[in-house]
Amino acid sequence: MSHRAIYLDHNASTPLLPEARDALVDALCLTGNPSSVHAHGRALRNLIERARDQVARRAGAERGQVVFTGSATEAITQAIVGGVRAFDIDGIIVSKGEHVSVLRAAESTGRRLAQANLDADGRIDVEQVAEWLRQGEAIGQRLLVAVHSVNGETGVVQPIEALERLVGPTPHVLFVDAVQSFGRAPVDFASRAIDMMAVSAHKIGGPAGVGALLVKGHADSVRLVPGGGQEQGRRGGTESAALIAAFGAATEAFPDRFDRSAASALGHSIESGLAALSPDAVIFGAGVDRIGHVVNFAVPGLKSSVAMMGLDLAGISVSSGSACASGKVGVSHVLVAMGVERCLAECALRVSLGWTSTQEDATAFLAEFEHVLSRHRSRQGQAA
Repeated sequence: MSHRAIYLDHNASTPLLPEARDALVDALCLTGNPSSVHAHGRALRNLIERARDQVARRAGAERGQVVFTGSATEAITQAIVGGVRAFDIDGIIVSKGEHVSVLRAAESTGRRLAQANLDADGRIDVEQVAEWLRQGEAIGQRLLVAVHSVNGETGVVQPIEALERLVGPTPHVLFVDAVQSFGRAPVDFASRAIDMMAVSAHKIGGPAGVGALLVKGHADSVRLVPGGGQEQGRRGGTESAALIAAFGAATEAFPDRFDRSAASALGHSIESGLAALSPDAVIFGAGVDRIGHVVNFAVPGLKSSVAMMGLDLAGISVSSGSACASGKVGVSHVLVAMGVERCLAECALRVSLGWTSTQEDATAFLAEFEHVLSRHRSRQGQAA
């Protein structure tokens, strides 16, 4: 049994960086409203604008393209619901593997919704999207394509460049949910054929409760909350200067704290260890390009709820997929869309590594999972 708490659920939320914590505390010590013109207000405004510059640099965006929001979910909703109005959208294309916030926002618009298939490795069916775009153009419709860059459950990297080539030369609009790639992989928003992009703070060592929408063109009209004209009229409500300042600090510090190569090496070591423990273990998305710090796997017959309970009792935190389902452990809609049989999907576990992860964490996870697996096999033998 592990003698210390081990956190291996970084795709859900990663620990707060010291730099972000310091920026947060410093800003909380200031008094005022960032919209006020006096010295106290200007001090808070300066923190927000500095953070805007920091997020823009990390995203390869222009500073005026950054709209701070209360979360990535809000940014996603603003992009889809606000974008439908701003760009006069007739229909929306998503994939069946989108985060639930994308699916729910798209459903709420009342526009025609098409869901592209995933292949067995979890990649979006680009040809299906292309056909729908051609059909839309043929009848004079403008469509919004809303897709994720990296799947949060499997780590599979999506063919965004292929979708850019499809959408870029057309009147259609492309929105990318970059929550799981921002800060962990290069992003160059300004020079790419992406019209809108959502990013989050707490996935890169910032605090929860703040995100951003990056948007080109029609920036003033892609709004969800009119409010009092904050964020240049693009998102109303008094900005949380403290959360935004911490977000900015995290965007600068995270790439130095998070070693992608080292995290990928840890992910590969976990996969190798799982194969040694259980040759019938399945790694989802193993045949395509993935973010290396995510391992989504299943051992046939070992239910994720049972495995998670055993690991949690040993102080090891993993997940069975997205953390946005009210704490429920259920079958992943992503795996279902990939054609994974329900009985295997019920066994799926996700290990996601981050800036605090070490080889000792990976070794402890494998050792404890071996115990969980041994108890499971013993129960199976007794039942037989």
